[in-house]
Amino acid sequence: MLLKVSNPPVKPLLIYDGDCHFCRAWIARWQWFTGGRVDYQPSQDEDIARRFPEIPRESFDESVQLILLDGTVLSGAKAVFHALGIRWEFFGRLYDRNLGLGRASEWLYRKVAANRQLLSKVNRWFFGPHTELPRYDRVSWLFLKGLGMIYLIAFVSLWTQIIPLSGENGIAPVQHFMGSIESHAEQAGMKWGKYWQYPTICWFDTSDIFLHWLCGAGTLLAVFVMVGFLPAPSLCLLWMIYLSLCTVCRPWLNFQWDTLLLEIGLIAVFLAPWKWLNPMSNFAKPPRIPILLLRWLLFRLMFASGAVKLLSGDEVWWNLTALHYHYETQPIPNTVAWFFHQFPGIFHKASVGVMFAVELLVPFLIFFPRRLRILGFWIITGFMFLIILTGNYTFFNWLTLLLCLLLLDDQCLPWWLRWKHRKTASDNTGHRTVNDSPPRKVRFWGGLRTVVTAAFALCVAAVSIDQTLGMFRWNSPGIFSIPSQWMASLRSINDYGLFRVMTRSRPEIIIEGSYDGENWLAYDFKYKPGDVERPPPFVAPHQPRLDWQMWFAALGAVQQNPWFVNLSVRLLEGDPGVLGLLESNPFPNRPPKWIRASLFDYHFTTPAQRGKTGDWWTRKYLRLYMPPVALRRNDIPDGQPK
Repeated sequence: MLLKVSNPPVKPLLIYDGDCHFCRAWIARWQWFTGGRVDYQPSQDEDIARRFPEIPRESFDESVQLILLDGTVLSGAKAVFHALGIRWEFFGRLYDRNLGLGRASEWLYRKVAANRQLLSKVNRWFFGPHTELPRYDRVSWLFLKGLGMIYLIAFVSLWTQIIPLSGENGIAPVQHFMGSIESHAEQAGMKWGKYWQYPTICWFDTSDIFLHWLCGAGTLLAVFVMVGFLPAPSLCLLWMIYLSLCTVCRPWLNFQWDTLLLEIGLIAVFLAPWKWLNPMSNFAKPPRIPILLLRWLLFRLMFASGAVKLLSGDEVWWNLTALHYHYETQPIPNTVAWFFHQFPGIFHKASVGVMFAVELLVPFLIFFPRRLRILGFWIITGFMFLIILTGNYTFFNWLTLLLCLLLLDDQCLPWWLRWKHRKTASDNTGHRTVNDSPPRKVRFWGGLRTVVTAAFALCVAAVSIDQTLGMFRWNSPGIFSIPSQWMASLRSINDYGLFRVMTRSRPEIIIEGSYDGENWLAYDFKYKPGDVERPPPFVAPHQPRLDWQMWFAALGAVQQNPWFVNLSVRLLEGDPGVLGLLESNPFPNRPPKWIRASLFDYHFTTPAQRGKTGDWWTRKYLRLYMPPVALRRNDIPDGQPK
């Protein structure tokens, strides 16, 4: 027969052993799960024996006791199932209707109760000494500020280059791209589909003033996010503007960090609070689904970076010799890369082995309990700082560090970021201090936001599973591939993986101009290798997008890079905007008559060579990349290829 008490509580009450660390830890989790629907109180409280004399004292030592509104007392696993079932009824029905599950859970409960001291030590090792559930109020607040900072860097960096790159008279004008889209849409009979296939605000305008306006608006909105003003609407607009520019500013905004920023930015819209101000002292409790999505994104980013290297079949990854080439062949090396390149081969091989461990094994710690997850944070963070130290990868690694931040909880932060939280719905004993039921309007909008967020999470899961299966060359079911195709144009759920195949040489394009076709002067770029005496620069997190594209262009042919011909035309015209992207103009008085491009093979010097000559690079002429060109064909000098 069920035990009943004569003085039932006004709300279901779960009584537990307050002296047991293991019990307190799990009670904290159940309390979060049940919200304000169940009260929790330790059996050591003086009023427990007085209020419920019907319950023997030894019962409290053996198991938890759940007192229902009618006075019925449940204990053990049944009490746990029914306590959770007060919020989600299927838990209680699952226990009552499945006799095998009930017996198995009671047996397991007795085993756990008998070994609480051992399990308490295990629990401490995995989760730390704190029994309260981890909170992410401060961590989420810092994440949004950091994302605002990266958006600011991205927009300001692009603003300084966008007109000579994609303006009306730029190297790859936006208006030409939009014109070709319009023409293609008319031929294909697409009236409305073009807007989804090419999502951009530039359907309204493609002028230089409008591009300036987009970058300026992005800069202002990024500041809004940093100061906490209208965080969610600002992030939504930032995502729309950056997506618009990524859609039309090809090939300049077609890098993995651009798509990573889009993906993080879109998920952050669901994380940010929808209110006017977002001060740290009153940050809204962040929803868990966006945090889980961002952790899943970090896992995909890290794991795919290691997997694609092995799946490519490139022998230098398999024999661990990739770093023999990496430091000098990366797009824009820095000075530290020169020094790392000089280390012996055994160091480079060991480094590749460590890299594979970090990229293929450590990401799984993201899904482990708290302490192992924090260990994963420190390992990935250290790895990212090493990459920042030895290369110029714009804001890519800073975005990864931002994702790593969400592996922590508020308890991990320094004391000056971890002051006492404001009182919420429950005090330390579990008794409610405010009205249990929020206003109906708040419940409606909160429920709607949860539904929309859950639907978005399912979409992210479907697309990312399809991409992961594709990475392993497995066919995915249509239920996954259809959302992937539908979302592709938004570029906000992506696959990742840098350096799939390691570049083993460094061809470098040197552009030269001439008045007479015999005496040639070279154009120096600001950041890419050119003058062998100039030390490799530090430029990240700014991205000189023309310098980056010059690295990719050198790996192919001029026919594969039509923008390179347009660059030559702008130099022949003496366009001041394009010249402003370069370090120097060897023709300050008037533009040259001819432009050519030569291909050189660059290598870092050895310490002995640098000590003797002072040079950072050695180079050897390979061939012409582009023969001399002029604005009029009859201007090409005799004897030069036309």
